[in-house]
Amino acid sequence: MEELAELKLQLTEQRPNGWDKLPDIPLYMDQVVGYLARQMVSTGDGDTLTSAMINNYIKDGLVERASGKKYGQEHLAYLTAISALKQVMSVREMKVLTTVGREMRSPDKQYEYFCRYLDQAMADAAAHIDEDTSDHDLPKLVLDLAMHSYAYGLACHRALAVLAQRTGHEELLKKR
Repeated sequence: MEELAELKLQLTEQRPNGWDKLPDIPLYMDQVVGYLARQMVSTGDGDTLTSAMINNYIKDGLVERASGKKYGQEHLAYLTAISALKQVMSVREMKVLTTVGREMRSPDKQYEYFCRYLDQAMADAAAHIDEDTSDHDLPKLVLDLAMHSYAYGLACHRALAVLAQRTGHEELLKKR
């Protein structure tokens, strides 16, 4: 099936730029939005970040404020990670993860860590896709992928709660 072959290729080959390939000159908001749209595999269903979303992430403390309306490598790294994480985590949950990450390692090391794990996850997802899946077997593929997402989501949310508790950041998960 052509669409599945294209998806598998995207999952296999498309990766966000590494830290050393992020623009080393500050970008304005419209440039950031355009850049981020090219950083991640997109389904075209409004999964890219908008300037309003970025401003909300800044207000929520996930990303530092811009320096004179310009965004640097650290901003781009965090926003790239948020582009992926927002698909599966709430803002409060991302806040725990980014807060603990900031306490443990530098932004470039955090981003390298993110990219390494994203690469493995994308390769694993691609391995689950048989591009020769028939229309008859397509529902089974969708169910298989959905159930893996569900199971990993359960594990992720529980592990995140344990992380928040052990690092003293439980308050970040509470509703305001």
